Order: sequence, then structure tokens, then C-alpha cells
Amino acid sequence: MSQTGRRIPISRPYITVEEIEAVVRVLKSGFLAQGSEVYAFEREFAEYIGVKHAVAVANGTAGLDLALKAVGIREGDEVITTPFTFIATANAILYQRAKPVFADIDPKTYNLDPNSVLEAITPRTRAIIVVHLYGQPAEMKAFREIADDYKLLLIEDCAQAHGATFMGRKVGGFGEVAVFSFYATKNMTTGEGGMIVTNDDKIAEKTRILRDQGQVAKYVHEELGYNYRMTNIQAAIGRVQLRRLEEMNNKRIENAHYLTSHLSGIKGIIPPYVDPRVKHVFHQYVIRVSGEFPLTRDKLAEKLREKDVDTAVHYPIPVHQQPLYRRLGYPQNICPNAIEASRRVLSLPVHPLLTREDLGYIINAIKELAGG
Repeated sequence: MSQTGRRIPISRPYITVEEIEAVVRVLKSGFLAQGSEVYAFEREFAEYIGVKHAVAVANGTAGLDLALKAVGIREGDEVITTPFTFIATANAILYQRAKPVFADIDPKTYNLDPNSVLEAITPRTRAIIVVHLYGQPAEMKAFREIADDYKLLLIEDCAQAHGATFMGRKVGGFGEVAVFSFYATKNMTTGEGGMIVTNDDKIAEKTRILRDQGQVAKYVHEELGYNYRMTNIQAAIGRVQLRRLEEMNNKRIENAHYLTSHLSGIKGIIPPYVDPRVKHVFHQYVIRVSGEFPLTRDKLAEKLREKDVDTAVHYPIPVHQQPLYRRLGYPQNICPNAIEASRRVLSLPVHPLLTREDLGYIINAIKELAGG
């Protein structure tokens, strides 16, 4: 057992009495489905990000699907994205019968590399989906310039980057449209849930119609829509979580800095690089385990698990090497930086409920395994 007498989890939702009371209030109201709580959450989230519109949906994947539909991605189009992400990013492109085109990552930040994106552009390219991986914003100045120069749509996958900033500006407002996830492990949660944000009135209106069975008025269905709505119960949790987001992010950042300050001297352990222009909100704290460490990445994870420290690998298989994408005929040797990262990265606990004792135990466990 750890010094705390319990297992240290890789993630844990930070739920307080305030969230519980908000849910109880909605349950007592009798209005459980999409309604006033959802609309209030949308207004508050749009204001927080600094955009005109926010459209709440059932989850982040639904948000990506609707965002791509709303901007007009369709069969035959190519959309450039990263293979080093959760598979939903690329699958949302497939939902449109469009073609995901994978560009490689920057080996320091693990985010999409603008130079690799430039090499992937063809006459059929319609859009770029940029993922702010682990909570670190991608190179948005370069991506905005590329999108403008080539007349491409820029879409942000902000599923892991609530409150992150690039050059002082929150992610979610750089592209034509962006999508956040509120899954249970995220920096803020509604259990399941997502939010589409945009400054474009037409995109906002289109996604609102599509999320609600294509309705433009009660029982008047103009489009082939979906049931992608968020409930008032979820939104009530989200409103409280949003008010607490900066506090929770600051705790993640504090935990990350503490880990880095104590792990940076261990041979073979490479702490996360932080671009000086960004606010990294550390959805994940990801080390790279190099060949200089006495254990492989997987062996280190196994040994830490034996010491009651949970870890995870985000992500062990690049998207283009997943069985589905193999069957679709994607070459397996593309994006070498993404492949190498998938063999080396390891996520350590960084969530806001960790104590200083927890962090010290994690650090000492790694030092012990390093032979120090």
C-alpha cells in the first residue's frame, strides 16, 4: 500500500456538496431534460471562452460530429488531423464519409506539427482539426495562418483543454468552431457531455437544430437530426464545475510543477515540455520514458501499479495503426514521431484531489525504481 494507505488513482472527479445540491434542485424541479439549466450553462460557457455561441450536446464525440456537419464537411473531402489522439477525433471525419489525413506531431509537445500539416495539404483538403493534447494548446498562430492562406476550415478539439490559453487567449476561439468534452475524467465534468463553441451564427444555429432531431419548431423537422441533447441534470453539474474550473486548473498546474521539479533530475525520465506562450492546464501529466531509464515504459507502469500508483498510456496505438484504420488501408509507417511517442509516454496522476503526500510518494516510487 502507498504511504496514504490507499491506491492513488490516475484521475478522480472533484465533486463537492455544491454539485450535489444543484442536481437535487433540478430533480425537485421536475424539469430533467434539456431546458433552462442547459441554456444558462451555454451562456456562461460562451462568456468564459469569449465566444458568441455555445451549444451543449450529449458528449464530445457528438459535438465533433455536429461541428463537421455544420461546416459542410462531406464525402470526398479530406480533413487533416493528428494520429496521436483519442480515436473520436478521426472517427468524426469518417462519420461524414470524408477522409482523415494524418500529419505527424511535434515530439516535444505531442501536438500536431504545422510543417507536417503543410506537407499533407492537397486540392481536396477542406479542414484541419487541431487537438490541444493533454491540456497544452497547439501552435494556433501557425495553424490560423495556414488555414487562412489555403482557405481551409480550422476546427479545434478542446476535449482536454478547458481554460488553456495560447498567447493569453483561451482555446476554443481560434477556429471556425471548437468542441469541448465533459467526460468524467476531464478538467471539468458533467459525467458525460460536450459543448460546441463558435462565433459563427449559422454554425451555431445549424448545430442547435441537428442536436434536437432536426427540429426548427415543435414537431417541425427540416433536417435529418439526432438526439444529441444535454440534460438539465448534467448542465447543473457543469455550471458549478465551470465556476470552480480555474481553482481546479490551478491545482493541476501546481501539482504538475511539483512533479516536474522533483522528476527532472532522474536519468531517463523526461517531464512534459511547456511552451512558454501557453497556459497548460494538465489534463494529463505525461512523462517520456527514454532508453536511459533502467525499466521500459510498460515495466515502469507495472511496478508503479504494484506500489499502488495508477498510471495510463495516452495513447498506446496511434489512430492510423488501429485495426479499423488498418482495414481502411492506411500505411502503418507514417507519422514516426507519433509512433515513437506511443511507445514512450506515460501519464502520472495530476488531478486536483492529490495531496502533497501523494505527490511525494509518486516521486519517491519513481526514484526508487530508477535505482536512486
